This record gives sequence, structure tokens and C-alpha cells, in this order.
Amino acid sequence: MADEYAGDVPPKKAWEILTHEKDAVLVDVRTDAEWLFVGVPDLASVGKEPVKIAWQIYPAMLINPDFVAAVKSAAPKPDAPIVFLCRSGVRSKSAAIAVTQAGYRRCYNISEGFEGDKDAQSHRTSIGGWKVAGLPWKQ
Repeated sequence: MADEYAGDVPPKKAWEILTHEKDAVLVDVRTDAEWLFVGVPDLASVGKEPVKIAWQIYPAMLINPDFVAAVKSAAPKPDAPIVFLCRSGVRSKSAAIAVTQAGYRRCYNISEGFEGDKDAQSHRTSIGGWKVAGLPWKQ
């Protein structure tokens, strides 16, 4: 798996990368509806904005054919760290692998995603994730 992408990081490690590495970029790969209704990371305190590029296009949820090109446009330095975020860490892992295959060396998947895993009642936002970690976000 190490050859596919740089690896998984928990949300707080992703925050450290974004805080301490000037060229670091957060790419949020969720859909428009998720950004609008669930919220987005707030990177204002570190002087950045999340880059919103959907990995899959709603409603058909087909892979976005322009995804890699859009990431290259938003993050033109192939040696800069890119942390990818989705709801739970599944789509963002696929995105990290795709961008690594395009020549980027430091693509990380935020393993718990924005909302984390489902709890016993099948609800998110109580076990893991960006929100549960207490990291800044807005809606």
C-alpha cells in the first residue's frame, strides 16, 4: 500500500501538516450536497482554504474524469503534501492513489474522514473524524 500513496493520517495529523507545511493543501473530495449540508473544514486560522473537487459526480456517482487535472491545477507542486478528505476515508483514499499515480509523491488520506465511522445507531459524527477531533469547520 505504501507504493500506492503516502499513507493514512488521522485528522489531527492532517491538521499538523496543513499548519506546519506552507505548501500543504487539503482537497475535499465530497459532493456539493455534502459541502453545503454537512459542512467543510475551516482552514482560515492557518491562512488556507480547502480545495473542493468532487471525486464522484452526484447523482450517478461516477468517477470525476477531470479530478486529477483539477488537483494539478489547485496544487501545481508535485512534492507538496496533499491531504484528501471525504466523509469516512474511502473516497479520499481512492483520490490519493489516483493523484499519486499522476506523479505526486506526498498524497495522504485522512483516514477517519470528516464525519468518522458509524456508531451503534448507524449515525456518524460521534466516532472519529475531523468534527469529533475538534478541528475547525463551518457550514
